[in-house]
Order: sequence, then structure tokens, then C-alpha cells
Amino acid sequence: MTVPGVARSKPQPAAAVRSITILGATGSIGASTVDLIKREPKRYRVEAVSARRSAAALAKLAREIGARFAVVADPAAYGELKDALAGSGIEAAAGEGALIEAAQRPADWLMAAISGAVGLKPTLAAIERGATVALANKECLVCAGALFMRRAAIAGATVLPVDSEHNAIFQALGSGTREELKRVILTASGGPFRTWSLEAIKAATPEQALRHPNWSMGPKITIDSASLMNKGLEVIEAYHLFALKPDEIDVLVHPQSVVHGMVEFRDGSVVAQLGSPDMRIPIAHCLGWPRRIDGPAARLDLAQVRELTFEAPDLVRFPALALARRVLETGGAAPTVFNAANEVAVGEFLAGRIAFPAITALVDATLDAAAGRGLLAEAADIDAALGVDHNARSLALALLPEIAVKSS
Repeated sequence: MTVPGVARSKPQPAAAVRSITILGATGSIGASTVDLIKREPKRYRVEAVSARRSAAALAKLAREIGARFAVVADPAAYGELKDALAGSGIEAAAGEGALIEAAQRPADWLMAAISGAVGLKPTLAAIERGATVALANKECLVCAGALFMRRAAIAGATVLPVDSEHNAIFQALGSGTREELKRVILTASGGPFRTWSLEAIKAATPEQALRHPNWSMGPKITIDSASLMNKGLEVIEAYHLFALKPDEIDVLVHPQSVVHGMVEFRDGSVVAQLGSPDMRIPIAHCLGWPRRIDGPAARLDLAQVRELTFEAPDLVRFPALALARRVLETGGAAPTVFNAANEVAVGEFLAGRIAFPAITALVDATLDAAAGRGLLAEAADIDAALGVDHNARSLALALLPEIAVKSS
């Protein structure tokens, strides 16, 4: 299947040595990427690495993998980073401009794993120079999906999906053409509250929400998984990434997290991608693309798994998924507001200031408030999208007291 801006599955010659940049190198996706390149150091040369503010960890990592350029997004951490890299020959820098410079440096392949809206401009900078971008930053597609994919197509950039679900869809799409596609099916583990009653979910604590049954992820993504908000975000991403219609995207709950995504074709065939719940599998697929490389993830033993079960998502207990569908139908800047309000809500929940159901309630209320203020028109450029993001966060914070009282 060919989609503008998205990589094609047809094999192409691969360079013997691949130069790479890792934005968000100290996070969970970055750490998995580093683990893979450390296993074959002669295959990769690291151009640049970045972190939000973990200067000591970034400096240690940069030395270990021989990076040429290291950036902390927080300017306050620059002095610590520079001191930690003294005598290494590795250039240190800080701030938004430095992140963009890191993305613009001559690397063949870039991992876009910076979380949050701060990753928008650097990732777009890599896209606009025609790089191969392994995309793990949801905000690029949720906040500015149409703009992002249009720029990728114009620049001739290659976009490789890193999320396990989208990577699975990408792999399965190789079995047919766009005209033969019936629908794609994203799978969800159901998170830690899959079997909980609605009353029990209302009383859930951050500690309980962080106990994901299958995946090891950062706290924000883990909470999104517990609410199914992450699946809503992934529906929006898939819409842009694969140029789909809303009714061509379905979601199934699959608690074993073995089948990561499926594609149904017009003849009734369903092609699925399976694997152990280990992010190094989709990252390895992107890192080696268009060829496959050796990976350290546990091999899938279906005899040991024994059962693969599926169920429809419960939109009463998990209303975030239905809200995401509404946002996708609304279009414009609604997904940007949706994402920004959710980031605020998750932070408040983790801090113990709102109850679990208030996450979706706050996002819903923020969307209504944004619509009332005429803030849902599609952003013309990245700065406009960031402006919507900023305004949505302000709205969400203003609505917090009211939502907290209602959900208590």
C-alpha cells in the first residue's frame, strides 16, 4: 500500500553504516533504541542525542555511543551537560533552537521520541530535509497531522511508525493495495482496569493505574492505556498516517498483547502482525528498514500463549475512546485540544488532585469550552498549532476546580 509520506514496503538497498539521531534518548523508546544500536555498533554511527533535562544521563549515554552532538531541551541544564561532556569532544547545546539543529544535522535516520508538543518543531525539521523519521511522537500527528504528512510528502521524507499498533498496520498493509483495503484494526490490551467495574474504576489510584499488565512504558502513556485514551489518540494517528477514513479504523481489546494490529482486505482476508509485547520489535523494524535486523526480544511461543482472545471496547467504562472518535469527526484543531487537555488531566491525576474519571471529563469540558470560544479551526502552521495547544492547556487548568469537585 502506498501512502504519501509513509514508507513503502518494497525492499530497497540499505547502507552498510547508518547515521542516526535520537531525540528523546533517555526515555523508554530512546533507551530501547540505544539497546539495539549497542548490539551492533559497527552498523550505526550516532550523530546527535537529546533529552528534556537529564544532563548527567544524557552525557553518559552520549559518551557510551559516541554521539557528536548532545542537547538538553531545558536551558537551565546546559551548564551541567557541558561540564559532564568536558574533554569528550562531544558538542553540548540547549534549548528549542538546539533541538531543531540536532534534527537538521546530517543523519540518515532519526528517532522522534520526544514526548509532548515540544517535539513538533524538531521532528518537522527532520521531515523537511527529507530524512527517514521513525515516529514515536504522537503530537506530530494528533496536533498537526494533515500539515505534518503534507510536508513529508512534499519533502520526499520517509515516515516509519514506531508505535507497536501502527507499526503492525504498516507491516500488514504490505499484503495489499489501498483499493483492496476494507479496514484496519488497532488492538488494545485493555490496561489494568479491563475487568474492573465502573464503580471500582471511579476509585482507582495512580498506583493502580500504573500497573500495566503487559507493557513497560512511561507513566503518561501507562495512564492513557488505563483510560483507553491512548487508543483514541492512536485512532487519530492512524487516520493521518495511512490516509484512512474514520469508518475504516476499528479497535479491539486483546488482553494478551500478542496481535498488535490487523488489516482486513476486500476479499475477506485479515493479515495480522504478532509479536511479544516488547517495543524493541517495532523499533528494530524501523531501525533496519527496508531490511530486517536481528532483535533481542523474546521469541513468540504461541503454544505457551495458548489463547488469543478479543472483545469489543466498553465505551461506558472507557468513554475516552468514544470521545476521540467525536474529535476525529469534528476535525480542525479539536485533536490538538483533545491531546493538550489530556496531558493536563493526566498530570493532575498522577499528582493526586483529580479522580481517574475526571481525566476524560476534563478533556470533554475543555473541548466544549474551546468550541464555544471558536478555537477549533484548523491551524495553518506549526506555530498556530502550538498556540492552540497553549490555549487548550490554559482552558483545562481553568476548568480543573469545577471538574475536580464533580468527580470527587
